[in-house]
Amino acid sequence: MDKLTWLDLRGDRSDPSHRLPRATDEAVTEVRDTVRDILAAVRRDGDGAVAHYSASFDGYDGHGGWEIPAATAEQALTELDGDLRAALERAADQVRWFHERARPRDWLEDRDGALLGVRHQPLRRVGCYAPGGRAPLPSSVLMTVVPARVAEVDEVVLCTPPGADGEVNRTILAAAALAGADRIFRIGGAQAIGAMAYGTGSVPRCDKVVGPGNVYVAEAKAQVSGEGACGIDTLAGVTEVAIIADGSADPVHVATDLVAQAEHDPLATALLITPDDSFGARVETALGDEVAATRHADRVRTALAGQGAIVLVDDLDHAVEVANAFAAEHLEVQCHDAVGVAEKVRCAGAVFVGGTSPVSLGDYAAGPNHTLPTGGSARYRGGLSTADFLVPVNWVQYSRDGLARLAPVVAALAAAEDLPAHARAVQARVHDEGAGP
Repeated sequence: MDKLTWLDLRGDRSDPSHRLPRATDEAVTEVRDTVRDILAAVRRDGDGAVAHYSASFDGYDGHGGWEIPAATAEQALTELDGDLRAALERAADQVRWFHERARPRDWLEDRDGALLGVRHQPLRRVGCYAPGGRAPLPSSVLMTVVPARVAEVDEVVLCTPPGADGEVNRTILAAAALAGADRIFRIGGAQAIGAMAYGTGSVPRCDKVVGPGNVYVAEAKAQVSGEGACGIDTLAGVTEVAIIADGSADPVHVATDLVAQAEHDPLATALLITPDDSFGARVETALGDEVAATRHADRVRTALAGQGAIVLVDDLDHAVEVANAFAAEHLEVQCHDAVGVAEKVRCAGAVFVGGTSPVSLGDYAAGPNHTLPTGGSARYRGGLSTADFLVPVNWVQYSRDGLARLAPVVAALAAAEDLPAHARAVQARVHDEGAGP
């Protein structure tokens, strides 16, 4: 295979963000305009627009209906290969276990005559999107529907693309039945996001839309969120991995992880960050064998040639600085004292610690969600979690004495902002002898 790009940052502790490779979308303006047209049509014409764009992109015009009966999904689960069903059940159990423990805590405490706290209320209806293009992803069904169920969302809607015959991937259907989706629709792309965001005659309007997808799906999520039609989880872009490793790591293991990430997409990013140039050379040698042996070798070669790099750093502390600057979706730490190094990481969607914790485990069954921030957005947000399906509602309950203690504060600030009625609303209660406790 072609050699990876080598980037030597030794002796340079400046911000490396602009020098680290990442996929760019040169057609972003065209995508934005196309998605805007699709969403406007769905908002205006509902199912008619969905039929038009589904026929154009997927070859299915909706003649058999958009909704898939629950019995069809249950049948797909019943007919699923036994080993695959057992794997889905085990993965779902692990994801459920993790997200139950990740649920935000409700709390209520007394402070100076007031009861203050936060109650987390589940969303009423959530729309989940499961890709069905280059590689249908039943794992994404588990990663979106299961946390929604843990959060006790009232209704969970799933959209996934159909083939020209209107059929959808049977494993996705089985996963939807297993995870507990309430309604399933054979709609894909930006038109699916629009249908869930605005509602149509067939698809109910959702409070939030979550799940990964291609650039059109991501742009559609950005637009419906920006206009306030619904909430979204994150703008998931092209997948990426960064691996911090030193000479104590196994070069074959590192090579397999780089290939596994590149297998997702020709635009995927795969970085090795190491203070050991001889180790980098061993990984590059191992990559030659791994790429040659993998089924999707052409896709992997394209990704590694375009966004693959070996980044040389001074030491492991420098490696952490570079990793934090990159803010990877997935960060592996395979080095001496991997735990100590991983504890210094501040910016990553998920950190996989040690040589026996590969990213591919997290893609399917580790427990944490595989819908993670990409494109550097791990600097300011995390991955999909139970909290994404809950709304924190603040609880404010003051006694008369508690209100009286803060009345001077309200009066002073209301005067400073020239809002006297604010102060009056408090004073009327504090000085009203007939007021309750």
